[in-house]
Amino acid sequence: VQVEESGGGLVQAGGSLRLACVASGDIFRLNAMGWYRQAPGKQREFVARISSGGVTTYADSLEGRFTISRDDAKKSVYLQMNSLQPEDTGVYYCAIGTTTIVEYNAWGQGIQVTVSS
Repeated sequence: VQVEESGGGLVQAGGSLRLACVASGDIFRLNAMGWYRQAPGKQREFVARISSGGVTTYADSLEGRFTISRDDAKKSVYLQMNSLQPEDTGVYYCAIGTTTIVEYNAWGQGIQVTVSS
């Protein structure tokens, strides 16, 4: 399974970005999908998750600004990010689950999001 993110870039504080992630390869079933991020000098942290049934979960600090969604027909997951702040800067990673062994068995290479003040 291959995973590719898109939609990152540079945005001013208060702006919005929409990240997209598409999975490809031998996929029988799409389970949970999620987003994580890693700020410079910090550990990777959870951002959002969406189950196969569409149930969403967010990091406490992000709920209300970020929205995760999925389109199984396109094997894609999205992250709409609004009211971005400089502390949202980092590399964002998409995670895909296609097995029952682990929650996420495929990760993207990450995409840079930079929010300027």
